[in-house]
Amino acid sequence: MLFRQLFDQNTGTYTYLIADAKTKDAVLVDPVVEQVERDRKLINELGLTLRYCLETHIHADHITGTAKLRELTGCHGVVPEKANAACANRFIRDGETLQIGDVQIKAIATPGHTDSHIAYLVNNTHLLTGDALFIRGCGRTDFQSGDAGTLYDSVTQRLFTLPDDTLVYPGHDYRGHTVSTIREEKQWNPRFVGRTRDNFIEFMDNLNLPNPQKIMEAVPANERCGNVAVAV
Repeated sequence: MLFRQLFDQNTGTYTYLIADAKTKDAVLVDPVVEQVERDRKLINELGLTLRYCLETHIHADHITGTAKLRELTGCHGVVPEKANAACANRFIRDGETLQIGDVQIKAIATPGHTDSHIAYLVNNTHLLTGDALFIRGCGRTDFQSGDAGTLYDSVTQRLFTLPDDTLVYPGHDYRGHTVSTIREEKQWNPRFVGRTRDNFIEFMDNLNLPNPQKIMEAVPANERCGNVAVAV
């Protein structure tokens, strides 16, 4: 398996490039529209064929690069089953797998940050947690049908039950971290360690964070797979 972690500085967003080393088929997870040329250049340099752009959820802080990449490469856009995105070529549901060569990407429903959020377990070793679980943190739950109690259940019952050595690759980071493990997050993540479900809900409900700067343009654009012209 070929695996690359790519970063967008402006939004703190990680995009993941996953490919089968033999077939050269590739998937981009959570592409960012401003980084489309960077990502396409890397894909071409590595001799890969982009088959899918795969989303963890409908993002509020950046516009996806799926629409541009579909136009440039002919790839298919894949979004979680419950997401409001009729533009998608395919919807993926909990427990379903996306196969590229010998690489298996399994969908794990992890609602809470949004009501349609999905994490992806790649070859049973690399967990792409999106905005459900960050390194020593987690995504917010105060918009897009988010729910703190649901997020607590998703993380503790669905992610923290995976093997301890599972690698955790988040959808965002704002402090310079790149990778963690399930063991580390169960031991050191302050959002969850020592908190009951009720404590977690109370904490999340009182964060009082400002809305993401791009939320008004990003959400409608992403419901159209990143088609900004139509969204505006």
